[in-house]
Amino acid sequence: MAWSTREIAALAGTSLRAVRHYHEVGLLPEPERRANGYKQYGVAHLVRLLRIRRLTDLGFSLARIAEMGDGDGHPEEALRALDAELAATIERLQRMRAELGLILRRSAPTDLPPDLAPATANAGLSEADRALVVVATRVLGPEGLRVYSDMLGNLPEDPVHAEFDRLPADAGDAVRQDLAERMVPCVRDLYARNPGLRDLGSDAPGGAGFAGRTVGQAMLDLYHPAQLDVLRRLHTLLNGP
Repeated sequence: MAWSTREIAALAGTSLRAVRHYHEVGLLPEPERRANGYKQYGVAHLVRLLRIRRLTDLGFSLARIAEMGDGDGHPEEALRALDAELAATIERLQRMRAELGLILRRSAPTDLPPDLAPATANAGLSEADRALVVVATRVLGPEGLRVYSDMLGNLPEDPVHAEFDRLPADAGDAVRQDLAERMVPCVRDLYARNPGLRDLGSDAPGGAGFAGRTVGQAMLDLYHPAQLDVLRRLHTLLNGP
């Protein structure tokens, strides 16, 4: 039995281009040619083509198929290795679907961890505040993130938060001092409700110092000088000079 390239491609359910590619990469041996120069494929070529197709359908790459050779009709070790890879891929995809479901159900932002995103939904955070939260999630440890999430999820409504967000960059000294003083009770209450805030970086992977410096640098980038001055005044009022 002898088939042309087009015929064997049709029998194997593949394309002429695929057959030629398998020749190029050494997966399929070149057949003999007729007197007119046309290739003539036999049963062995068809069996090999069908095996290549079957293995690629199972998820094997052409490189791995080449490693197997063509003598093992049941490559158990390779099949088990692929099965383990597929199981890991399925587990990863299931985690991704679960996280996507959580994001969709809660209309949560995609730049925050799923456990923290719901806490920010009703916190009334400004764009700068949200960006600061994103940075914090990259440097805090599990316990620090839990405390931070609890705090964000239970932020008391206080008009001074909105005043801080709207503070003009050219706000005068008296305005800054007044705002800082009016923020003191709110912040003291926040620490009373969430005592873990005082040791937020205790389990930070890079250490508390690195976490503090990173968040501090982010604040310098996110808030304008008048707001930063209010925060410095607030710190002095809470902790002394």
